[in-house]
Amino acid sequence: MACPHAPQDATPAKPTAAGETIVREEGAQLDFSHDMSYGDYLHLDEVLGAQHPLSPDHNEMLFIVQHQTSELWMKLMLHELTAAVRHLAADQLQPAFKMLARVSKIMEQLVHAWDVLATMTPPEYSAIRPYLAQSSGFQSWQYRCIEFSLGNKNAAMRKPHAHRPDLLQIVDAAWHRPSLYDEALRLLARRGIPVPASHTERDWTLPYTASEGVMQAWLQVYRAPDQHWDLYQLGEELTDLEDAFRLWRFRHVTTVERVIGFKRGTGGTGGVNYLRKMLDVVLFPEIWQLRTEL
Repeated sequence: MACPHAPQDATPAKPTAAGETIVREEGAQLDFSHDMSYGDYLHLDEVLGAQHPLSPDHNEMLFIVQHQTSELWMKLMLHELTAAVRHLAADQLQPAFKMLARVSKIMEQLVHAWDVLATMTPPEYSAIRPYLAQSSGFQSWQYRCIEFSLGNKNAAMRKPHAHRPDLLQIVDAAWHRPSLYDEALRLLARRGIPVPASHTERDWTLPYTASEGVMQAWLQVYRAPDQHWDLYQLGEELTDLEDAFRLWRFRHVTTVERVIGFKRGTGGTGGVNYLRKMLDVVLFPEIWQLRTEL
């Protein structure tokens, strides 16, 4: 009697030389000797061959994979952020909203990635730390571009990349461009919302400074959301984004404190003390201040 749970679209199982069985789905291609395969498309040989532990310790693989996957997520984040800024500058809000929502979801992934690294105990990290030399996540050029794209401009943060002119050029480009928030304010001004000229045409390399005039502009939007619905939605997309970014930063701080305590970072930073200071950085200040005024 046939098994009632057998798949209806499968051919009979055939024993292999090893005694296993293969169920071939109808139409499935199994020979890729002349076609691009999954591994070919994703360049998995290069990706999976990029982990080269320097220590004899088992746990270094976790440390490497954690940071490599984070860099991959950051690559996608920059791809989306850059396009979102470009769409805002072109008054194309709907695709920008989609991209910003995706960036927030990527940050959620990065928050949970710290949960995996937090399984590394202090003795386990101490075993690999000497092999890291001066390398540090502080030196991530992609993270720096993300910070600059979100408006946290700091000329000194270009210096860790001075030894790589190719990377410094990319970081400098992000430093000179208007940030996501700069373009949001310029959009408000184009829509007839009064925004101080000091915040729509300025030196984009300077850190953003909060403005009462900018808060009043956002209040005009938030007090009449039906009249300015897409601008209101933009404000909430920015709120979601900074909310997710704060969680990412906070999870970073707590994981570092859990693993190394208050030791100095491998790149020479103050470690947890430096990271805690970064928690106080507000990217879109008026978006948060206006909630008290409503």
